[in-house]
Amino acid sequence: MQWIELSVGTTEEAVDWVCTLLTQAKYSGDVRIAKYNGLNSKLNQPESEWAFKICLYLADDIHANTIIDKIDDLLSPLQRTGMSSNLQVAVVEEKPDSAAKVNHLHRIGKRFVILSPDNDYIPDTSEEIVIKLETSLAFGSGLHPATILSMKLLERHVLPEMNILDLGSGSGILSVAIAKLGANVLAIDNDQVAVQATQDAVDRNGVEKLVKVMEGSLGHGSTLGHWMGGDTIDKVRAIEAQHNFDLIVANIFARIHISLASDYQQALRQNSEHGGILIAAGFTSDYEEAITTTFSENGFTKIDCEKLDDWMAIAYRIIK
Repeated sequence: MQWIELSVGTTEEAVDWVCTLLTQAKYSGDVRIAKYNGLNSKLNQPESEWAFKICLYLADDIHANTIIDKIDDLLSPLQRTGMSSNLQVAVVEEKPDSAAKVNHLHRIGKRFVILSPDNDYIPDTSEEIVIKLETSLAFGSGLHPATILSMKLLERHVLPEMNILDLGSGSGILSVAIAKLGANVLAIDNDQVAVQATQDAVDRNGVEKLVKVMEGSLGHGSTLGHWMGGDTIDKVRAIEAQHNFDLIVANIFARIHISLASDYQQALRQNSEHGGILIAAGFTSDYEEAITTTFSENGFTKIDCEKLDDWMAIAYRIIK
């Protein structure tokens, strides 16, 4: 049987977003993600300008062209802003073994277990927290390091009944994780695709009563335009920063963290014994000093940290 192979090169920052976009194209088949690593590339190909190559496989039938067009259209903002290559299409006789063998269970931290929607896994203990994600978001390659690091910090710092802001909710996995820990979540993103992906994840995991999903940004973040750059977003609601949250988690670009430092400070409750916490992720160690310095100037002190490869997630608390 012949297969149509779609491939795209992308950056470290955008690889997780590509997977989120695939779910909006209703693609739930095999996804193969490989990282270019100089001469020792796992792809056995020449060194590339892209950090990752993502391949997916479609049956060569009458529906293929419709799916290809939809995926290409969804990826166009990434292509336009230089965060991915153009979509490449090829016909292959069979799918690579690595694309056919998919691990449908991932463990993160001490409690989280990530499953595909059709997995009937039964938790080993009552402490395990099960989260179900579409196959293209987590399986075959694993979640993005920034997501993993954020979940580890959330596991340590979220308490039941906290009011939490998930800024830049993306796939929705962090909002679901927070709700499963017993807290209330406002999940916001300035991209409609991400808003829908978050709502889908919330519905799939049965946490609708604890998570409110909406399109928007925090404070003056609505004036910064689309998170990928380029087009200005009109009529995106700005969430006022009025000390309404016990904790904020933001898995976004370093430049956005720096721009929103004062908004983070204004949005967090400062008189709570366990609150006033900001979990910042989505950046590599190259940006740690700039982010921590800016946050310190806005009243934050570093209290916790997780690192995986070059990626970091840091927890800060407002100094009372």
